[in-house]
Amino acid sequence: MSAFKPYLSALEAPGRAEVEALRGLTLLEFGTEWCGHCRAAQPVVAQALAQADERPWQHIKIEDGPGRPLGRSYRVRLWPTLVLLRDGQELARWVRPSSPEELVKGIHSALNPP
Repeated sequence: MSAFKPYLSALEAPGRAEVEALRGLTLLEFGTEWCGHCRAAQPVVAQALAQADERPWQHIKIEDGPGRPLGRSYRVRLWPTLVLLRDGQELARWVRPSSPEELVKGIHSALNPP
């Protein structure tokens, strides 16, 4: 996985119906290029996805901001917010993750419930 992947603009980002139609595992990442918290989280997210098991992933980075419908539909308030989906349904979310271990543990728990 590339260390840098740009955020999709409002014109490029999928709509809520398109996201809900996605099959398999998807990690939505809401943020902006200029956000310091978002920049700081990039190595954390990259390491976590590299450490997560070998399932195929879609990692979609979506530029968020006031009036952006997809972020509002997921009630994003702080950046970055990561939302883990399986077949378009939310399994877990993280706000401003600080360690790869936090994400890997959360991903594992969401994918392998007791």
